[in-house]
Amino acid sequence: MLRIPVVLLTLLAAGCASTPPGQDPVQLKLAELDARVARMERAGASQVELSQRLDEVQASLRELRGRIDELEHSNEELRKQQRDLYADLDKRISAAGGAAGAGAAGPAGSAAGSAGAASPGAAAAAPAPAPTGADNGGGGAPAATTPSSVEQAVYSQAFDALKAGSYSVAITGFKDFLGTYPTSPLAENAQYWLGETYYVNRDYEAAAGAFRTVMRKWPDSRKAPDALLKLGYTQSEQKQYAAARATLQEVTRKYPGTEAAKLAADRLKRIPTQPPAPAAQ
Repeated sequence: MLRIPVVLLTLLAAGCASTPPGQDPVQLKLAELDARVARMERAGASQVELSQRLDEVQASLRELRGRIDELEHSNEELRKQQRDLYADLDKRISAAGGAAGAGAAGPAGSAAGSAGAASPGAAAAAPAPAPTGADNGGGGAPAATTPSSVEQAVYSQAFDALKAGSYSVAITGFKDFLGTYPTSPLAENAQYWLGETYYVNRDYEAAAGAFRTVMRKWPDSRKAPDALLKLGYTQSEQKQYAAARATLQEVTRKYPGTEAAKLAADRLKRIPTQPPAPAAQ
């Protein structure tokens, strides 16, 4: 009778020993739940991080859009200025060509106020009996009224470079011409178009100097009104608004009823009356 309980206890102990603890269904379920919770926490952390990064990217995009808008506005302003600049130059060059044709047909008229009276051949066509007023440094020696073929060729090369947009070549050509033929009838034209070339090339300091030279050496020439007008333009581009207004008002006062006076009056309307505010530090 005592042997039966002993056998049963032995079998139960063997059965318990044969079932490993890791195979407990409850423990397996708990382990599975722990793993799922850990995965959900990691996923939640990733989503938070992703949301933060998305906010940062959107903020960067907004900043970039703002900068792009500013750049587009600035580029549009620059394009408008460039269109105005080249339109003005094209008008002057076209008018210069027209003046050359008119001069070949008859005596040159009084074109002191024309925005583009000079041309490669305009001075040659004008049968003016007096010298052009070129300053030869001697104070009294008269200049020839007709340029030589060599002078005309050298001048035309520089003028053609200007029309072609080769501004550095044009500047060199006009400066060489003025250095070699300072008393030529084409000298005042060369000096004026040197200023125009500097102006189109946005070298405003050099342009202002060139236009002042025209007014100093040839104050009564056909290019004097244009030089004074473009000096005012140059001062405006340099933001010297008070000086620009004074110069342009001088154009309207000295040359009333001319094209130069009309252009000066139009530019005066667009010059700020107050100096620009200083940039914030």
